[in-house]
Amino acid sequence: MAAIQEAVIYDDEEFDEEKVRHLDRIVTLRLVPASGRDTLDELPAEDDIPLESNWHRTEMNLLIDSLHWHWRDRRDYFAGGNMFVYFSSRQVRNEEYRGPDFFVVRDTDGAVNRKSWIVWEESGKYPDVIVELASPSTIDNDLGFKKNLYEQTFRTQEYFCYDPVREKLFGWELIRSRYEEIQPDSRGRLQSRELGVRLGTWRGEYLRVRDLWLRFYIDEEQLVLTAAEAEAQRAEAEAQRAEAADQRARSAEAEVARLQALLAEQNAGAGATSD
Repeated sequence: MAAIQEAVIYDDEEFDEEKVRHLDRIVTLRLVPASGRDTLDELPAEDDIPLESNWHRTEMNLLIDSLHWHWRDRRDYFAGGNMFVYFSSRQVRNEEYRGPDFFVVRDTDGAVNRKSWIVWEESGKYPDVIVELASPSTIDNDLGFKKNLYEQTFRTQEYFCYDPVREKLFGWELIRSRYEEIQPDSRGRLQSRELGVRLGTWRGEYLRVRDLWLRFYIDEEQLVLTAAEAEAQRAEAEAQRAEAADQRARSAEAEVARLQALLAEQNAGAGATSD
């Protein structure tokens, strides 16, 4: 996505982290930006800036679909992609509307239909997990300014950044208010404690596109499926069970026929002997 400009994290006064994190103090501000909006209730949900590629759009859907299936029995989280995260009044004034490629907020009502994530309307909650999908035009910003923003202002517990050009996955976990790099396992995957999964690459087909994708894994072997993949897997397993049952039925019929033929042959032989 397009880069977040550094100005968005500042308010009218000198930067005060506590002030930014407790936005209930500024909710009542009346804003009069050039666009003519006069309240915080009229926040745009789109910036008309296209995604870097079809891969980026599809990858966001893949991450969201996978998490929804993985947590299909839960309603206490929100997962978004390419959505604005509003957290400061200066951000609104300057019309610097940007958001993570994929993010998850835990312990919230996931059934609410949101156009954007507005921190001051969400009890001050920031994303717990963020994934940025880099490109040559954003990689420096993703690993620099955004990383600092998510660490120092959002206090996002886990931040991952995947570079599809180099096929490189980066990850950090917030420990004692500072990001520490997450060490990969033997397969190069990174553990997400917040989501209870590992992140790693997978080559295959999703939405009729065959490519190298960033996926979730339950363990070193088991891939987190999407709902469609799970249904396809279930249908295939059902078809295999039906085929196996049919094969057993055919085998049983063949065995009955063989025994009947054998019995008929024995009966015929017994009749000939008696004559």
